[in-house]
Amino acid sequence: MNNKIKNYAVIISMTLLVAVLSVLCFFGPKADFLDAERREPAAFPELSVDSVMKDGKEYSDSFMSKFESYSLDTFPFRDFFRTVKAICANYVFGQLDNNNIFITDGYAAEMQESISEESIAHAAERLTFIYEQYLKDKGIKPFISIIPDKAYFTADKNGHLSMDYDQFVSRMTGAVSFAEYIDIFPTLSLEDYYKTDTHWRQEQLGETAKLLVESMGAVYGGEFDVNLLDYPFYGVYYGQAALPMPAEDLYYLTSPVFDGLKIYDHQNRREMTVYDMEKAVGKDPYDMYLSGELSLVTIENPNALTDKELIIFRDSFGRAIIPLMAESYAKITVVDIRYLSSVMLGGLIDFADQDVLFLYSTLVLNQSSEMK
Repeated sequence: MNNKIKNYAVIISMTLLVAVLSVLCFFGPKADFLDAERREPAAFPELSVDSVMKDGKEYSDSFMSKFESYSLDTFPFRDFFRTVKAICANYVFGQLDNNNIFITDGYAAEMQESISEESIAHAAERLTFIYEQYLKDKGIKPFISIIPDKAYFTADKNGHLSMDYDQFVSRMTGAVSFAEYIDIFPTLSLEDYYKTDTHWRQEQLGETAKLLVESMGAVYGGEFDVNLLDYPFYGVYYGQAALPMPAEDLYYLTSPVFDGLKIYDHQNRREMTVYDMEKAVGKDPYDMYLSGELSLVTIENPNALTDKELIIFRDSFGRAIIPLMAESYAKITVVDIRYLSSVMLGGLIDFADQDVLFLYSTLVLNQSSEMK
């Protein structure tokens, strides 16, 4: 009798648990943004005959696959369960990674197992188009520099899968042989990156900025004051790894030179400053650097050390280092072809005798589909 009561109790408890979770999932409050993962949750998919049936005969995964994503993103206490799962995977079962993120000496990094030949080819095709369309006939020889991701410094020595970075650089630079390569790998170390984020730390980039500027024949100043942002910083890997990691300090550099800069955001047709302090207390404080992901920005410096101009094609890593180069150039044009098609550049930029730098991270070059 007691066993029967226990069995009923278990069945009733589980039924109530499933019922409560289901009610919360469908009728509970929905987050507009998943802060931990820096993305919007999946929307409830359209329910129709076409989305469930294929040609009226066979079941299609169109609705169900989207519904699965929706249910996972709206599951009650989602972040709590993600953290429990990550802790068990890493510290109980000894998995080397969780959600493709591994942690070594407190630094979270994304596993980069293989080189994507297709991605390198696409990136090279976009850069080659820019060279042949806008630079070649003007006699402009561009430079290229590649930013290593954190896995370059941590993966091999700790047994994690990692791609061959030397081979990656060789293939990428070989595919754009018209560009002169500036090797910044020796100027960087693991400590130059945030522990919880993909990006490098601005206050650590003086040597790297100096190498880039001087390799292109300009003069580097490099006198800056270091300021601490009075706001805790949790990077993108903090949410993706779902593991408890302490907040970090985010620093930013200032200089009297910055006060004289004229910075214009062509995408939104507005003047701006080196740092957007509203974004510094937003969902991603790293967006404070040059106001986040903008397609076209110009930085004019009437007090530059030279009269040279620079056009720099970059990804998000570039936003932190470009201000350090502003003292060296009378004008810097900052372009992100992930948001602005390279076909349109001729009508927006007057290509003449500027220095041109392609500055991209291995993370973007190895997943370059967004480069237009």
